[in-house]
Amino acid sequence: MLYFPMMTKSVPFALLAASFAFAQVEIKPGPEQIAVSIDGKPFTDFYVAGAKVRKPYLHPLRAASGTIVTRVWPMQEKEGEAKDHPHHQGLWFTHGLVNGFDFWANDPSQKGHPKGVVVLDKVAKAKGGKKSGVIDASFKWNDPSGKTLLTEHRVMTFHSDPKLRIIDFDVTFKAVEQVKFGDTKEGFFAIRLTAPLDGKHSGKMVNAEGKEGEKQVWGKRSPWVDYSGQVNGETLGVAIFDHPTNPKHPTYWHSRDYGLFAANIFGEHDFYNDKSRDGGMTLEPGKTLRFRYRVVIHPGDTKAADVAALYSSYTKAK
Repeated sequence: MLYFPMMTKSVPFALLAASFAFAQVEIKPGPEQIAVSIDGKPFTDFYVAGAKVRKPYLHPLRAASGTIVTRVWPMQEKEGEAKDHPHHQGLWFTHGLVNGFDFWANDPSQKGHPKGVVVLDKVAKAKGGKKSGVIDASFKWNDPSGKTLLTEHRVMTFHSDPKLRIIDFDVTFKAVEQVKFGDTKEGFFAIRLTAPLDGKHSGKMVNAEGKEGEKQVWGKRSPWVDYSGQVNGETLGVAIFDHPTNPKHPTYWHSRDYGLFAANIFGEHDFYNDKSRDGGMTLEPGKTLRFRYRVVIHPGDTKAADVAALYSSYTKAK
């Protein structure tokens, strides 16, 4: 069962559940995931517990129209979807080299570095509201022996909007022992898009500098990237915004034509094809590292949605 210390201490759960019906952003905790609905329509589920959950992830993500913009495999079967990269689960936030352990491609079926696991510590808050709702949760990044290397405090804010779906992420890592986020392209803040949106089908990625396509976007630095295309005849897109206060802003992008869409500051030797570079970062015990991102799912392509203006609004928000 999920652990909700703040909620159960102060508000009876039955009364809390009854109050959800009046919220525009509705958040409902369940045994293994937390459901998020916006304006009466399902938006996503946050999977945090269960035998198959080796890292928390959001699945699926939907546009305001209800169209799913993320790949549903491996969580669900869908005809025509590629079955590569089983660790690409909706939207997730992990890294491929943390003290030599792989928290990114950490499905037990995968080869490579020993696999780390991100384990739920507690859910401090899961509350809806008229204009926004919040999930506040803490996790432990454990090595294969179960030893905690670092902790993660994640606050996700879901916003109500008639046309957009907006999620703000505010994540702070704290080192339990000396921790190095190693230099690898396999990370960091990521989404796996549905096939019709990828660059092999109708999708096109565009960065803040107006560069287009994988060759112009992958491994390059930019404060935002938008990935738009058509799903069943509907033109829509997904944008990721890198907050100006983030380490190494503007971030590098590990974004591929096959639908991987990721911001990653740690992959410099891959991005520059220079093995002498080390884009890793070391945290001493007790020290913290904070990241903030915004994800916007919008109708229309990059220009029609005016993603540049949406990013500007994000940077000016308190």
